[in-house]
Amino acid sequence: MTTPSSITVTVPATTANIGPGFDCLGAALSLYNRFKFSIADSATEVKITVTGKEAPRVSTDKSNLAYQAFIKLYENINQTPPSVLLEIDLGVPLARGLGSSATAIVGGLVGANQLAGAPLSQTEVMNLAIAIEGHPDNVVPALLGGCRLTASTPTGWEICDIPWHSDIVPVVAIPNFELSTAEARQVLPTEYSRADAIFNSAHLGILLRGLETGRGEWLQAGMQDKIHQPYRQSLIKGYESVRSAALNAGAYEMVISGAGPTLLALTNSFTSSTVVTAMTEAWKNQGVVTEVQALEIDTRGAVCS
Repeated sequence: MTTPSSITVTVPATTANIGPGFDCLGAALSLYNRFKFSIADSATEVKITVTGKEAPRVSTDKSNLAYQAFIKLYENINQTPPSVLLEIDLGVPLARGLGSSATAIVGGLVGANQLAGAPLSQTEVMNLAIAIEGHPDNVVPALLGGCRLTASTPTGWEICDIPWHSDIVPVVAIPNFELSTAEARQVLPTEYSRADAIFNSAHLGILLRGLETGRGEWLQAGMQDKIHQPYRQSLIKGYESVRSAALNAGAYEMVISGAGPTLLALTNSFTSSTVVTAMTEAWKNQGVVTEVQALEIDTRGAVCS
């Protein structure tokens, strides 16, 4: 097989946790980052250019996360990485709970694997991505697409494709402030009661059936959580006001996307536009500028061209 000299990897944003699915449930969304790797005839190891709204905030030296993942794959296959030109086009907001770091990790690994002649299988790339990220809920759907539930096993990871009913619309409200994953994890307790563990197990089961069937009462009940959301809500200005507005407009429920501060409401095609308007106005009344969008579930994951 002839190896390419240039490859573009398009990687979707993700929403993780989705209520009780803490660190194990995530879905790919129709927002994208693109990473183009071109082998360069240069002694310089890497040259990075970035375009997009938040381009000035992305590192353009060897500390760039996509390039770090690129290097990691070559280390894994015991090869010296080539000099590359890396062109990044940003469509996923940074540090907002939409998996921007996962897109960089997946983009770097997939790009390197293709330029190296695809020595690793998709599963091997996935395992490497999980090892870099530390947990699977963002990188797995970013790589594979769709909604995915991931569980650890004695020998690795078991990935379950979760059916997502065609009438369930994910609405994301992306505020103009950030919340780091580290900060969001610091507020979590180190231990939980048996009652809270049972609560989350039951509600995750109901959520999965709700996603499959589109039944509103199962979605509403299933998105309840006692592991992370009660502790993180105070970090997000106007959370209760935005949630009340979303529910009053017809959303089944609203939760924190990933570690936040983006908020995710699930609704249907009939009420999605009303929910978008309501969440926008609610945060505006709190003095927060936000971008609210009704998105789709991306079913393709990382795509090479």
